[in-house]
Amino acid sequence: MSKNDLEMGFEALRNGEFILVYDDDDREGEVDMIIASEFVTPKSVATMRDNAGGLICNCLAPQYCDAINLPFMTDIMEAASSKYPDLAELAPNDIPYDERSSFSIWVNHRDSFTGVTDHDRAMTISEMAIMLKEERYGDFGKTFRSPGHVCLLRGADGLVKNRRGHTEIGLAMCEMAGVTPVCVVCEMMDSKTGQATSVADAKKYAEENGLVLLKGEDIIKEYLKE
Repeated sequence: MSKNDLEMGFEALRNGEFILVYDDDDREGEVDMIIASEFVTPKSVATMRDNAGGLICNCLAPQYCDAINLPFMTDIMEAASSKYPDLAELAPNDIPYDERSSFSIWVNHRDSFTGVTDHDRAMTISEMAIMLKEERYGDFGKTFRSPGHVCLLRGADGLVKNRRGHTEIGLAMCEMAGVTPVCVVCEMMDSKTGQATSVADAKKYAEENGLVLLKGEDIIKEYLKE
């Protein structure tokens, strides 16, 4: 990856456009579509549904998670296991590529209907970013309800210094680009193979659609230089 590629990625995020990021051969080995959440529109959600196909998740920087008291899902399950003991057996202690999942709760905006349409999910995603950007932390429960159709992912403290998933890589890119560190990640899937989209096919998609494809390791190196 050249310095110019990285700058193109920053500019794309500032312009509300997608970037593609491959994490690592030794991790998930997946390419994710990533976009800054404050710019997400119904068209953005449709693009991820049609051209990526994975989970559409909203990643929050750790300082925002702390401000709205957003727990990890594993913490919720642990707290509930005294009443529902079988939950303890579901602990994700055998993830082959990571030590801890970044999953938190699922939410809908209270003004949404079912919450799953492109319009509803775009509203949930973008309004979350705007609320956090404006530091209206007390509006969290007033503005959103759970369960819902948008999964919230909690970024690790220190981001890529402590965890190197797409959640932290995307948030690090937002931070370096100077946009609100709330972003959407969606894995690119291959319907023909039933597996993740290959890097070669992701590169072809990027070239056909004028997008930049970045390597997670290069983003991590750049972030750790700061």
